[in-house]
Amino acid sequence: MYLGSIPSGNMLINIRDIVFRFDAGTLLRFIPTTTIIQGGSMQIGVPKETWQGELRTALVPANAKKLISKGFSITIESGTGTAAGFPDAAYEAEGVTVTQDRSAVLGADLVLRVRKPDADEVAQIRSGAISISFLDPFNEQGLVESMASQGVTAISMEMIPRSTRAQKMDALSSQANLAGYVTVVQAAFHCPKIFPMMMTPAGTIPPARVFVIGAGVAGLQAIATAKRLGARVEAFDTRPVVAEQVQSLGAKFVEIDLGDTGQTDQGYAQELTPEQIEMQREGQKQVIAQSDVVITTAQVFGRPAPRIVGRDMVEGMMPGSVVIDMAVETGGNVEGSELDKVVDIDGVKVVGQGNLPSEVARNASEMYSNNLFNLIDEFWDDEAKTLNLDPEDEIVESCVITRDGAVVNETIKNIYSGA
Repeated sequence: MYLGSIPSGNMLINIRDIVFRFDAGTLLRFIPTTTIIQGGSMQIGVPKETWQGELRTALVPANAKKLISKGFSITIESGTGTAAGFPDAAYEAEGVTVTQDRSAVLGADLVLRVRKPDADEVAQIRSGAISISFLDPFNEQGLVESMASQGVTAISMEMIPRSTRAQKMDALSSQANLAGYVTVVQAAFHCPKIFPMMMTPAGTIPPARVFVIGAGVAGLQAIATAKRLGARVEAFDTRPVVAEQVQSLGAKFVEIDLGDTGQTDQGYAQELTPEQIEMQREGQKQVIAQSDVVITTAQVFGRPAPRIVGRDMVEGMMPGSVVIDMAVETGGNVEGSELDKVVDIDGVKVVGQGNLPSEVARNASEMYSNNLFNLIDEFWDDEAKTLNLDPEDEIVESCVITRDGAVVNETIKNIYSGA
């Protein structure tokens, strides 16, 4: 279509995903491109979390300021950070636009959130936009495929690889660290005994005995926190390689011979055989019986949590003891634990609270927001003002789940196809 000629100079106008080029003295031509450029400004939208009990936010004012200085424009839904201690005014002071219009936020070029999108909101995310959140792609095939059909580039924060370069973006680890701290605070609250040894004129109080099962990020933080509170701490992990880390925190590593175990290349514990799980259960039974507090953290990435503490073990503990099941959201390590409930089993409290990082929502939001900022900053092209998600990059290859109308992550694609 002829729209006239340009008398002098050149102009390049970018409208969503189409580049219109005006050359001096020539007709209008349009050149399709897959690069998202927004007239020098890419728009970020941050909706308020709607998941029940979720108090975290994906973006805190300090990181909003950094992103705006890089050329982004940011719109958040009113109340996005309020529950975590960040009022709307704190965002506005950094140049963020606050709106009541949720659809306007969801229609941004880059949508940041903590939880996965609601299924009915996917249609409001525009084709070509990028969505970054925890996505649970192993268990959300329908949602993931609908995002692919919508043309959304979906990034799953669970899938950030555990590598040196990606460490600053590793949201699973940052949130697990805080969850490990919260479990010990919860245990101290529910336990009728104090954690530290105390010598008084009325007698000596021995330290509480805490047994942590699983010495990953959350487990190590639980060990460290319990030790800081003065407890006597023991720990077990199926990976003997972590024994030194446990001991460095002042805890005793419980030796249970399970035969050939190990960890994945991402640092996760390998799934045990049914026989090995039974060996673990028998080996830890006596330690559990002597413990005032048991904290279980065992999870297998992308799969239901292993059941490693039977009801008989709970019943073998002293009345007043406490069990914290950190894996309750993925099926639970403890027989009898229930999500978001405290169950009494023969006088033993079994605590199954989910979404533990949300209990310290301010710090959890700051850490998650830092993870998102570092991810964006890693792939942001300052000159072109675009997010350059190179499919050949190892981090992009791991965490980008959908792109260009298809599920592109090989692991997730194979699971969906039954391979």
